[in-house]
Amino acid sequence: MILRIMRWIGIAALMIAYALLAHHTNESVHNGHLGAVVAIVPIVFVLLMATRQSAWRFLIMLFILSTALWFNWSTLSQNFWVVYWLQDAGIQFALFITFGRTLIAGRKPLCTRFAEMVHSGSLSPQHMIYTRQITVAWTAFFAVMTVTSTLLFFLAPLTTWSIFANFLTLPLIALMFIVEYGVRIWLLPDSRQTNIFDAVKAYKNDPERRF
Repeated sequence: MILRIMRWIGIAALMIAYALLAHHTNESVHNGHLGAVVAIVPIVFVLLMATRQSAWRFLIMLFILSTALWFNWSTLSQNFWVVYWLQDAGIQFALFITFGRTLIAGRKPLCTRFAEMVHSGSLSPQHMIYTRQITVAWTAFFAVMTVTSTLLFFLAPLTTWSIFANFLTLPLIALMFIVEYGVRIWLLPDSRQTNIFDAVKAYKNDPERRF
């Protein structure tokens, strides 16, 4: 239990440190090289982790990344803030698509599937309606976040966008979870109340997960 807590504290500390460093690089055009390094760290990490199970794929990916950075470093260091925006808006847009596509006729809303995994498939009709509505709410939330990030990036000073992306995005997502939990208790007082960690655990144990 202590190790798990320490791990989460470590992850939180890394995220805060990254946000502070990223914002620092956005405060001056003279931080080009540092900004480029900080901007590509998450991308490089994800790509290398995705290929870590195969030594050959890992080495090939490492070679491709190294070559691409070698030939494009000057451009990257002069426009590193674009990479920041692509990461922020791209993640928000990907989450918008992830939630939104499950609302298409004939598909099961994403929050409904999560709830079924947590409750072992037993949902009341009222709970089914609620999970669809909350899927709509999350879809709208990420759509607004994507648009807001994009408008601030192109229309506001870079530091203003940086504050939103680095210091407000995660708190707003956390606030959304808190509001959703409160609304769920209010609308479904008789159902077994769960949290995001229950959903993550159920998803990890689901042998039929496809996303």
